[in-house]
Amino acid sequence: MDERVKPTGQGLGVGWTLHGDGRRITAGTVVAPDERLSWPRTIGIGMQHVIAMFGATLLVPTITGFPVTTTLFFSGIGTALFLVITRGRVPSYLGSSFAFIAPLTASASHGVGAQLGGVVAAGVALVIVGLIVKALGSHVIDAVMPPVVTGAVVALIGLNLAPTAAGSFEAQPLIGAVTLASILVVTVLGPGLLGRLGILVGVVIGWVFAAVTGGLAPDRVDALGDAAWFGVPQFHAPTFELSVVLVALPVVVVLIAENVGHVKAVAAMTGRNLDGVAGDALLADGLATTLAGAGGGSGTTTYAENIGVMAATRVYSTAAYWVAAVTAIVLAFSPKFGALVFTVPDGVLGGATLVLYGLIGILGVRIWMDAKVDFTDPVNLTVAAAALVAGIGDLTLSIGSVELGGIAWGSVGILVAYPLLRRLADLKG
Repeated sequence: MDERVKPTGQGLGVGWTLHGDGRRITAGTVVAPDERLSWPRTIGIGMQHVIAMFGATLLVPTITGFPVTTTLFFSGIGTALFLVITRGRVPSYLGSSFAFIAPLTASASHGVGAQLGGVVAAGVALVIVGLIVKALGSHVIDAVMPPVVTGAVVALIGLNLAPTAAGSFEAQPLIGAVTLASILVVTVLGPGLLGRLGILVGVVIGWVFAAVTGGLAPDRVDALGDAAWFGVPQFHAPTFELSVVLVALPVVVVLIAENVGHVKAVAAMTGRNLDGVAGDALLADGLATTLAGAGGGSGTTTYAENIGVMAATRVYSTAAYWVAAVTAIVLAFSPKFGALVFTVPDGVLGGATLVLYGLIGILGVRIWMDAKVDFTDPVNLTVAAAALVAGIGDLTLSIGSVELGGIAWGSVGILVAYPLLRRLADLKG
């Protein structure tokens, strides 16, 4: 049989035609999502995707205290689910979303079960958004959440945790400084893919520096020695508390922005119109996040890190993402690996999160810039200003027995205030 004949499984994202002779990319072309190179080359590119997602995906459970192997397991399962639901049209890896760090950290006192309930709630909300977009079209997102609102919510989620990053840095300032400096230098000066792995490389450098200078916690090192090489990931069941759910729900705004942005980026790089699959992408990420929260993992999102790999290799084959998904699932069955990740000291986390939380905040600003949001408009200016300060200052108020923090108040405030004030301003004009 000629390998170039499209396999019957392509509708599920599990069949591919062979690109050229399978050994090289034809000049002036790209390897499309429904194509692949030879399997040895596809596996090699899949390993690059594993490396690209590794640092960010593992950093989230390391910071939040979630089981690393469980989060890795559900990222692999979520990626496979995404590829099936989008019918192999959108190459993407679903890794841990940084946006969940703030609500998970803010609700840590409620316990792991309640934190997972928040993840499930966000996932279900994203599923609903995906179904709405599939029914009405992607333009509905801009109508309900214009860029001024989306940018403010994304920015306040990232900047809300600034004190946490500073506290971790202050716990081990020298280790934090080495980590931060390494991330900045590698990101700015590192060639190609290395530059995109700046956070991972910086964490490793800081980690090694801490080990050499005695900065690792002895109890975590002992736990590493005691951990088994093979074992089943730790699964946990969610519980639901209204205050935790309300803190987690604003993350949906970030997930929408990331998913839609990813679909648009892939469409631009491959030259294909993918507007019709945006709803499927949101639905798939929502289901993946719900599944992760139901079993003990952190929420997922499409990964920009892997877009960098595709841009560098010009290979958009979803076959490589199946390789990455399977690899993540296999690694999840090593408790030794999870214990190793948990030896990362506070100073390293502080150095990394100073950058990470800031990047989320800047992403909100970028949304404003890309959309050319007019801040001479008093409605845009005032609602964004109030939302940002509520989030950054972590405004905390109670409604009855339910206590809500800055992320919830800032997000809910702008989602309610913007359309109301916009309507009043239009009536006035």
